[in-house]
Amino acid sequence: MPCASSDELARSAALARQGQLTKPPGALGRLEDIAVQFAAWQGDEFPKIDKVHISIFASDHGVAEEGVSLFPQAVTGEMVRNFARGGAAISVLARSLGSSLEVINLGTIFEIEPMPDVLDERIAQGTANFAKGPAMTEGQLGEAMNSGRNAALRAKQSGADLFIGGEMGIANTTSASAIACALLRASPDCLAGPGTGLDEHGVKRKASVIEQALALHHLHADDPIEILRRVGGFEIAGLAGAYIASAQYGIPVLVDGFISSVAALLAVRINPSVRGWMMFAHASAEPGHRHVLSDLAAEPLFQLGMRLGEGSGAAAAVPILRLACDLHGKMATFLEAGVSEQE
Repeated sequence: MPCASSDELARSAALARQGQLTKPPGALGRLEDIAVQFAAWQGDEFPKIDKVHISIFASDHGVAEEGVSLFPQAVTGEMVRNFARGGAAISVLARSLGSSLEVINLGTIFEIEPMPDVLDERIAQGTANFAKGPAMTEGQLGEAMNSGRNAALRAKQSGADLFIGGEMGIANTTSASAIACALLRASPDCLAGPGTGLDEHGVKRKASVIEQALALHHLHADDPIEILRRVGGFEIAGLAGAYIASAQYGIPVLVDGFISSVAALLAVRINPSVRGWMMFAHASAEPGHRHVLSDLAAEPLFQLGMRLGEGSGAAAAVPILRLACDLHGKMATFLEAGVSEQE
């Protein structure tokens, strides 16, 4: 299924309107670019971002047994409960934005009781330890990516103006770093970071585990699907599937931090036209993020030192997008305001 096309007539009309607003050309900087881009995505000279759909994918990782995280795997399931009960950062942000929030459990090691807005789509009790073998089977990978596609379909059916994907999974920065190393042909020493707060020794251990896995699997940068299957996570696969489907359905994607950006990189390597439907929220404090953003030619909207995940950085950027659209649609033109234009 091909990706949707942007509306270039709407883009041109939005650009023309920007030239008529009561300000010097370019005075609002990237806020102008945001409004024009959303006009092209929505096929409307006056874009809006009223409905935001947030999907959080959760799963555990077998590589956690290598001691690459400070937290036990039980935290993944506990955080799923925290999302559902409204206590997590993304829960607070979603309420503030008036957006929908759903959590998709793709593979916590412990079962979770039925909870509102939590979809139980467990594929397995987490992935296998990719330091010893493939993280998942082909069938499991297909299930995870299809779960992401279904999340994008729900966003489309709800009339969403924007899709945000988030993730939760103890040890998933190790998985994301391994994927990024394989796709970018980069050293783990450059991309591995503290994640949940590892010290220098812990980061070195994480890099060593990733190095071991890369040597074991003999990954090729031009085979993103196999990279994802061998060293990925169910939640990263879900995100990648959601990004691809969102672009196919014509829903703009606001990408969160490091792990979400690795999923975006996978999506773009699988289907390059997906890149045209992506905007990037922030620059994470994780060291590998800048390498991923550079490869995607992505310029994030802000840098606040965030590294929480959950889609939190993307959600924090939504007010910027909404302000850009409001300024574009509600400012007076020179003619309306009776203000003289530049000569």
